Amino acid sequence: MRYALCENMQAVILAAGRGTRLRPITYNIPKPMIRVAGKNLIEHNINQLPNEIDELVIVVNYLAEQIINHFGNEFAGRKVKYVKQKKLLGTGHALSLCKNLLKDKFLVMMADDIYSGDDIRRCLKHERCILTKEIFGKFVGGRVKLDSSGHLEDIVEGAHNRNKSLANVGLYVLTDKFFQYNLVPLSEKKGYGLPQTVVKVARDWPIKIEKTNFWLQINDLAGLKRAEKMLKKYNANPQMYVHPVRY
Repeated sequence: MRYALCENMQAVILAAGRGTRLRPITYNIPKPMIRVAGKNLIEHNINQLPNEIDELVIVVNYLAEQIINHFGNEFAGRKVKYVKQKKLLGTGHALSLCKNLLKDKFLVMMADDIYSGDDIRRCLKHERCILTKEIFGKFVGGRVKLDSSGHLEDIVEGAHNRNKSLANVGLYVLTDKFFQYNLVPLSEKKGYGLPQTVVKVARDWPIKIEKTNFWLQINDLAGLKRAEKMLKKYNANPQMYVHPVRY
């Protein structure tokens, strides 16, 4: 079942990370503020949000003042609020800190990945949703497993090598029921995982799956250069990316 987009929706942007793999750039600039194709990463995503999203909640930590000073209390016609994640305890913990600011249905996205407005709008037509990318061959990340109804069943982290997989790209549509669940701790380090907790929610509430037509993950300096080239091409002709890109 699809839903019409509602007015007065919120988007959470997770922007607290240190971006260590993009040093030396990130010694003085938080990763989400790195400029690519004329805008910083957060701006690229804000510009893709539908008009129905009129409030942003940005989770900050590393060099937070640069993000706060740039976006202020209002940006591009949207109210902006900030949540400080004092200790970097994972994306699940970051979202949990926003509990008192969020209501009903909301969007969650990573500040250092770049998404498309078309994908965001399709995801928001569901009550709950996770955005995925169809990948052929090897990749490292969260592999999304579907149940018999085609909804989210599990997200398996690690290295994968399959003919075809669905990868989690870190964009979610959730409701305030998320906060009724205990966060799932990460086994390999201190902190709590957002994907792992979303899987827990999926046991009780169906979470739809959408596939992205355009997604850029920027993990290192080489990825930053690729993103610069691809964004220029995408901005010139978005229809170039209507089919899954083979890795």
